[in-house]
Amino acid sequence: MTMRIPALDVQRWVNSPPLTPDELRGRVVLIDIWEYTCINWIRTAPYVKAWHREYADRGLTVVGLHAPEFEFGKHAGNIDRGIREHQLTYPIALDNDFRVWDGLDNIAWPARYLFDADGKCAARWIGEGDYDRTEAVLRQLLVDAEPDIELPSVTPEAATFAVTTQPSYADVTQETYLGVDRRLPGAFDLTGDWRDGGDYVEVAGGAGEIALPFNAGEVNLVVEPGSAGPATLRVLLDGQPIGDRRGADVDIDGTARVDRPRMVRLVAGASRDDHLLTVIADQPGCRAYAFTFGP
Repeated sequence: MTMRIPALDVQRWVNSPPLTPDELRGRVVLIDIWEYTCINWIRTAPYVKAWHREYADRGLTVVGLHAPEFEFGKHAGNIDRGIREHQLTYPIALDNDFRVWDGLDNIAWPARYLFDADGKCAARWIGEGDYDRTEAVLRQLLVDAEPDIELPSVTPEAATFAVTTQPSYADVTQETYLGVDRRLPGAFDLTGDWRDGGDYVEVAGGAGEIALPFNAGEVNLVVEPGSAGPATLRVLLDGQPIGDRRGADVDIDGTARVDRPRMVRLVAGASRDDHLLTVIADQPGCRAYAFTFGP
């Protein structure tokens, strides 16, 4: 049986009144499953925003389905700020209980589901990439729904992707979860006073240090400050101040300041060799959730 748009039974809508499959009939629908701290989705966001920009007036409805990976992603203030910071203007459905996720039999972030004007699933993509192919299918579905439609040129974002050699993820360190529920033994070392949680490690008092061996050009960390206020992370690369390999969220003094639950960019442009990243957190209650990587 062909999958159809499931009931959009979610906790809350942003940028739109609640939408239903019946109300979307006659529109091509792209359901984009996202999470505001997920680096893999963050890399896809420019393409999704471009499709909304170019095709919303030509029969496309983008629905951003936010399914929170961590508990803080269910809190209205956090997700609303994430929507503003990522400048998302299309309808956002907050799927805190994963009902729509389950209705789609989804397995990961990010994911894209394209439905034709009759509400039937025409294609899906799990993970990053294939943006040129996604746009080609999207355009064909718009033509199928309205044969006389005049479409603009392919978006610059997808056109550039189609002719750009993509970096290889071969041998890049895999996503590393810090909480005990998904922790892999030996992936990192903790020193200092830490408290274990299912999804995170939390500084229990004083300062805590995480030492992470990795091979990647880019390293990010999902982190949450403690209840006492903003936290400061000191970042070292191979035991030395990080210097010009610091990520966008690390100041010139080698520190990253965390005032809300978010993903912080710690390392950028590192050589593809074995390295040691050291992160020192100074705020009791500061929680570190997961490291993510890029080539």
